Amino acid sequence: MAAAVLLAACAAPEFKQPQIETPTAFKEAQTPAVQTAADGTRWKQGVPAERQARGEWWLAFNDPALTSLISEATQANANLAVAAARVKQARAIAGIAEADRIPQVGVNVGGQRNRASAVSLGLPNGAPVAATNVYQANLTASYEVDLFGRVASNVSASRSDALAVEATYRSVLLSLQADVAQTYFQLRATDAELATLEQTVRLREESVHVNQRRYDLGDIGEFDLSRARTELSTTRAEAIGLQRQRATSEHALAVLLGKPAASFTATVNPLQDSGFLPVIPAGMPSSLLERRPDIASAQRTMEASNARIGVAKSAMFPALTLNASGGGASDTFSDIFKWSSRSWLLGALMSMPIIDGGRNKAAVSRSEAQLEESVATYRQSVLVAFAEVEDNLAGLRILSGQTQQIDEAVVSARRSADLAQKLYDAGRSSYLDLLDAQRNLASIERNAVQLRGNRAVTTVALIRALGGGWGETEPQVAAN
Repeated sequence: MAAAVLLAACAAPEFKQPQIETPTAFKEAQTPAVQTAADGTRWKQGVPAERQARGEWWLAFNDPALTSLISEATQANANLAVAAARVKQARAIAGIAEADRIPQVGVNVGGQRNRASAVSLGLPNGAPVAATNVYQANLTASYEVDLFGRVASNVSASRSDALAVEATYRSVLLSLQADVAQTYFQLRATDAELATLEQTVRLREESVHVNQRRYDLGDIGEFDLSRARTELSTTRAEAIGLQRQRATSEHALAVLLGKPAASFTATVNPLQDSGFLPVIPAGMPSSLLERRPDIASAQRTMEASNARIGVAKSAMFPALTLNASGGGASDTFSDIFKWSSRSWLLGALMSMPIIDGGRNKAAVSRSEAQLEESVATYRQSVLVAFAEVEDNLAGLRILSGQTQQIDEAVVSARRSADLAQKLYDAGRSSYLDLLDAQRNLASIERNAVQLRGNRAVTTVALIRALGGGWGETEPQVAAN
């Protein structure tokens, strides 16, 4: 009974999953206006996460260039390599902890020459003492009997640490994939915006050419010609500024791919429409607790902290170590393995603290506080995950409505600009009216392009917030 009480006192407490209040459904997913694709498809509830294997979610965009970029980044990104190295370290540490479960066996072979002083041998001072040779060969073994669960708790903590680091690797991998996709779509949106501006520049150049000819013929005054030249220079300046933005996105993509910015050039590929965006099942809110790798990492960290309470408690109780040694010792090396030279040792050592100044008690308190910290971190991770999904669901809903309105505005603005051009050519309106119509059209077309890019980026952000894709198996970390 006493042994049972001691074992219960020092064992790690039973891990209890923190209670998290999860809504039955995402609020935004229930909004009637929520849409996910250009065809107006509604958001739908997905099956629970354990039935949805995560994998190559980017294939849903049906973009070979994106697939190639993500493959390159996965092979060469430095941050991902750092995360993979940390996984190897964590697995090695878990292996070190596992080694304490089995006896430690070693061998000692060596020799020494020694001469003791006469006095130490009980002889008169100055008496002659001969030097001696001793050769030894021993097989040793030691084993810690896990009386109070120190070894088991330490193994459990190390395993949970390794699983937490692996989950962190998957989180880094998911972030890398999402960053590549978002940067790629930002780059394509910038290309589309540049194409719109270049078209506007061509119209401005044509306008300057026409106004110059009309000015030379005396049909218009210098005011209209100066305004046309001003608009041309302003539009060219905007295009140059946008090229700087494109260069920055291109350099960011190069870093994600693990390449020097100077050696990477992204192909110009304007983003034309939003019809390619995939329909993403939002799933049940509770599925985030299993899908998100950052939440999985926080979960494993809690388990490790809980196990370390057992490690700290076991330090307050006796530790039993068994030792054994056997071999031979002789003054000549050739006689070491003779039966007459045999030697052996069997021993058991039990040790425990008596007065430690409260050190072990403080270590237990620290471990309990670390568990409290990990629980709070887990709760915060869950809350942030819910908020990120709601944010991106709301973002797509709003962007969908904006896109519908801006598409109608583009049609109206093009009609207005066409009418303004005809009225100006007929001399029935001023050049300022024409400029206003053209400026309005250019602005609306740029807004439409920007909305397309924002929808693509937000779609990727939602995939990231949901914990990844829904196609293939979960990515594994290489053991070698």
